Amino acid sequence: MTIQEIRNILKNDDVPASLMEEILSDERKGVKQAVVSYMNRLRRESEERLRVESMYEKESEFYKKGINLIAGIDEVGRGPLAGPVTVAAVILPAHWFASGLNDSKKVTPRHREELSRKIRDAAVDYSIVSMSPEEIDSLNIYEATMLCMYRAVKELKVKPEAVIVDAMPLHFSIPTISLIHGDAISASVAAASIVAKVYRDSLMDEYDARYPGYGFKQNKGYGTADHISAIHQLGINPIHRKSFEPIKSMILEGTCIEQK
Repeated sequence: MTIQEIRNILKNDDVPASLMEEILSDERKGVKQAVVSYMNRLRRESEERLRVESMYEKESEFYKKGINLIAGIDEVGRGPLAGPVTVAAVILPAHWFASGLNDSKKVTPRHREELSRKIRDAAVDYSIVSMSPEEIDSLNIYEATMLCMYRAVKELKVKPEAVIVDAMPLHFSIPTISLIHGDAISASVAAASIVAKVYRDSLMDEYDARYPGYGFKQNKGYGTADHISAIHQLGINPIHRKSFEPIKSMILEGTCIEQK
């Protein structure tokens, strides 16, 4: 076999033992380098599987009790000055694996989109619920987020048997766990955080085209210096949250206009 043929063989995860033995006995330098790369890749993949599996610690407590339909819940968009707050509820198959599954903030945008597709394709069920800036201003962001989470669970077509939520104290008739930094330690919550983040980011990209000049594609509605500067120059538009500072004070002082 040529060295390139061996490299192509080692791109596979499962190499037959007899073939692997033949490759290991090959003394060519290029083959030895290919074997080292192969072994390193298997080690990294094994470590990643162990990392992701460790995120099923809370889920496994339910699995051991015969509870398999566990809804992970997380939100994105509580802090921005503009746009909705978005919540996703995701029921994953038990011990489902996807490389890179993690808190959405720790995943690159491109990988988030890929993971979101995989999660939605593999999920037993999922739902996405957004609450508008008007509703946020009416309720306050905490109450709006909590209501959004309840709606997300209600909209699941498959009834969950348990819930794991990131930080919020929700109350259901089924077992419910609230985890601080749940998106970093629970696979189900991490999956929900990714699905919610990708969905809301896409909405903000659309708003960027509808309301140019605010940089929504880049800032996703957060109060960056450029975003606040744009508010001073352009005023606020229909997706801005009027109850959030500094917008609230600017309205009271009459120092910003409102686009329709």
